[in-house]
Amino acid sequence: MRIEDVTAVLLAAGRGTRFGGGKLAALLDGRPLVHHAAAMLGGLPFARRIAVVAPGVPDLAVFGFAAVSPAADAPLSASLAAGLAGVEDPVLIALGDMPRVTAGHIRALVAAFAGDRIASLDGAQPLPPALFGAQHLPALRALTGDRGAGALLKGAPGLALPPGAAIDIDTPADLSFLAGAGSRRTV
Repeated sequence: MRIEDVTAVLLAAGRGTRFGGGKLAALLDGRPLVHHAAAMLGGLPFARRIAVVAPGVPDLAVFGFAAVSPAADAPLSASLAAGLAGVEDPVLIALGDMPRVTAGHIRALVAAFAGDRIASLDGAQPLPPALFGAQHLPALRALTGDRGAGALLKGAPGLALPPGAAIDIDTPADLSFLAGAGSRRTV
């Protein structure tokens, strides 16, 4: 599989309630949090890049993303469905609040992809970014409620994330940690 055969979907429409709102626009290393994941994915030659965004999320077009928006206060499953509308390629699903995932990890996921699905791993826990073959698109689009694709990753092969890359920003304390001692970046 080649990156050029994959559509990247960046989920960046969460409400950020544990953060107090405005999470993806909060600054990390001098730029909006969501720009870290968008810049990394934007530097790879995906077939398409789609960002699922809510109002207030910084513009991601400069990184090559087409923006789509779910209905206001829609659950995570609606964000997935919005991002996958019209997609027929294998799809990489990534999160806008995981700023330390590296391009090297994405390249390794794609290289290890055998056509079905593959997850990133934090220990034994499967998590995004994850890559799904086109045969999984109907199941991804049919998800309901405020759950992501985790159930579809059970039993999937996985690839360990580099040290420090599994952190996602849910609270201001997470952002403070990452901006301080946890900010060492892996490539």
